Parts: sequence; structure tokens; C-alpha cells
Amino acid sequence: MNQLFRLSGAVSRDPNVDPWFAAGADELRSLARLWFDRMRACGPDVRELLHDGQPTACVGGAAFGYVDAFTSHVNVGFFHGAALEDPAGLLEGTGKRMRHVKLRRGQPVDDAALGALLAAAYRDIRLRLESAS
Repeated sequence: MNQLFRLSGAVSRDPNVDPWFAAGADELRSLARLWFDRMRACGPDVRELLHDGQPTACVGGAAFGYVDAFTSHVNVGFFHGAALEDPAGLLEGTGKRMRHVKLRRGQPVDDAALGALLAAAYRDIRLRLESAS
């Protein structure tokens, strides 16, 4: 359970993250920002940075979530998403660890279910960090 994807350079507010959202001032970047702001609000220990060009949320340097905006959808991703319970069936992907939720223009978002996944991902990374120490 304690495998971690660690990144260096995460800070409480990375000055490169907000310009990322402004670079494509459209509906999808705004949607990505909404969900990244929810990641930021998970706890006082959340840090952020751009990793592979995507706003990424970490705790103790261990990544737990990211957002990315494409031409037709937004991904809200989880580095340990395969370990998360997903009763609403929102998660997509077949990788060993990562999963994401695709948010498409004009389609409703299950705010409660996605919010629960965010909270679970945050709790999960904190547990992984505790067991790693």
C-alpha cells in the first residue's frame, strides 16, 4: 500500500499553476480549475506544482491528483485511483495504479461522487505516507 509517486518542488501555491488555467481561458479550463481548487481545499498540507505540464496536487511530495484540459474534455486524475472505491463508476483507465474521470462539455457532473473520490484520494495518500514512515 505504501508505493508513492514522489515529486520535488511542490509548494503551497505554485506560481506556474494559475497561469496554466488562464492560458486557455475557456469553459474546459474553468472546469479544470474548479476541480483543482477542490484538490487544493482537501487539507492544509496540500502542495502543488506543474508535472508533465499538468496542475498536480501532492501531500508531502507524494502526488495524489491532477487535472488536464483537452479540446473536448477535462481529466480529473488520481495517481492511486485503482485503489479507490468508486460506487458511482466514474473512474476510467486500465493502468496498474492511475485512474481518471472524464468531464465532457455539456454533460452533467456528479459533484458528490467526484468530490467523494477527491476526498478518498487525499485520505489514501495520507495513509500511504503514514505507512511509509
